[in-house]
Amino acid sequence: MRDVAILGAGLNKKWGELWSMSLRDIFVEAALSALDDAGVDHFDSMYVGCMTSGMFVAQEHLGSLMADYLGMNPVPATRVESACSSGGVAFRQGFMEVASGINDLVLVGGVEKMTDVGGDEATHALSAAADMEYEAYEGITFPGLYALIARAHMHQFGTTREQLAHVAVKNHKHGAMNPVAQYPFEITLEDVLGSVLVADPLHILDCSPITDGAAAVVLCPVEMARKISKKPVVKVLGSAQASSTIALHSRKDLTWLESTAKAASDAYKMAGKGPRDLQVVELHDCFTIAEIIVLEALGLAERGKGGQAAESGMTALGGKIPVNTSGGLKSKGHPVGATGVAQVVEITKQLRGEAGARQVKGARVGLTQNMGGTGGSSVVHIFEAV
Repeated sequence: MRDVAILGAGLNKKWGELWSMSLRDIFVEAALSALDDAGVDHFDSMYVGCMTSGMFVAQEHLGSLMADYLGMNPVPATRVESACSSGGVAFRQGFMEVASGINDLVLVGGVEKMTDVGGDEATHALSAAADMEYEAYEGITFPGLYALIARAHMHQFGTTREQLAHVAVKNHKHGAMNPVAQYPFEITLEDVLGSVLVADPLHILDCSPITDGAAAVVLCPVEMARKISKKPVVKVLGSAQASSTIALHSRKDLTWLESTAKAASDAYKMAGKGPRDLQVVELHDCFTIAEIIVLEALGLAERGKGGQAAESGMTALGGKIPVNTSGGLKSKGHPVGATGVAQVVEITKQLRGEAGARQVKGARVGLTQNMGGTGGSSVVHIFEAV
């Protein structure tokens, strides 16, 4: 396999409720930003991560649509779906294409337009990432499913309601320094604990928002990147994906993410790195409890002690291992198909030293973790500035 680098990375200008922009507009803005950052005006192939554009905006066949609106026909363009990990899996497909030698320049994008429907419709669309027959049909939504995980973690390990809230407070503090973030403001512990209860023990400020947004990166062989880019080269060291049961009731332990643990183990092995080698991490904090259990599955916190990470300052900027410096899904936003690619954009900026006020000093090795549903699918990537 060839070594693969990120040549360019970009987001659309602002995430949130983008009433004046269509699905294609948002994607094209992010893709052009990535191409501009890469210093190229073409590519050989394209992948588009998107969870459920058919249910949100009644549009399928995104590969053809986005290639057309980018003015890039007749390049091969493929839409990738893996629920909320669609972007991360799309990135993995692009990585493998460049690594295999099939193509040299590959654009990987992710997009979702979620606010053109009402709350009930959005809830229904997102429920398609759970087991529709045995979970959604019975009336439980994702806040309810993650509330079950939170309750189990609290019962088994003594995790507290305040520890959950610390995750939200920390990520909003990071997001307040991100101009693209949907919610770029700080919150307090009291704000979280006093906000509307959604599914006990989760309050509204424990939950990521409904978001319109897109992200894109350009991949190429490392040697090509060295020749054509004046920016630090960010190399993909490891890439791994794993699956688990889609339904919570089929799992042996509600508090353990088997798919994330397996993907992380394989990615660490491929990269020749381990948890102690990381300086910055972007992970899937769709709910505050998600960050806690992902930290444990990645080996960044001991089993049962993930709740202490944000509370102690370990995962904050200036801490031992800063997590979700972008603001994460919680503050930056969660346009589900774009999230995995946006995580890569943040790590790229960190390893290049381009993250501004939220820069992690001396960051050389970073990791992204993106998952679908309650962990039915998970993908992990490891990167290094070389």
